[in-house]
Amino acid sequence: MGGTQGIGKSVQDVMHQGAECIGERDSLRRASQMMRDLSVGALPICGEDDRLKGIITDRDIVIKCCAEGKDLDRTTAGELARGLVWVDAHSSVEEALQKMEQHQIKRLPVIDNHRIVGMVSESDLAKELPDNKLAEFVHRVYAPS
Repeated sequence: MGGTQGIGKSVQDVMHQGAECIGERDSLRRASQMMRDLSVGALPICGEDDRLKGIITDRDIVIKCCAEGKDLDRTTAGELARGLVWVDAHSSVEEALQKMEQHQIKRLPVIDNHRIVGMVSESDLAKELPDNKLAEFVHRVYAPS
């Protein structure tokens, strides 16, 4: 990397601590209320075994439920769970960036000792990059699939 920012930092150094999960059997109305109350655009989905099952975004709710005429109260978060992509808390910032680029996603649940401990977003990671790497990252994550 061209600068010293981000070098040696792990995901846990830059993530948002803690992450409230939506239960896989909870309704999308509940998920949207949690997003509103927490001021977040995505929630990890956890099963009854307290394990990560996926992630749901505000956009998922709009596109896959509202636009399809589905019932917010009867559709569960688990039905819309997508991509079980996560990053280990001790992974490097660079590794998290590579996962986001590979999957073209903007948020990752952070796992430590088999439990979710936080969420990391592209903006959290971007703050750690020198300008030349930032432009490259933005291009890759936001490139059309």
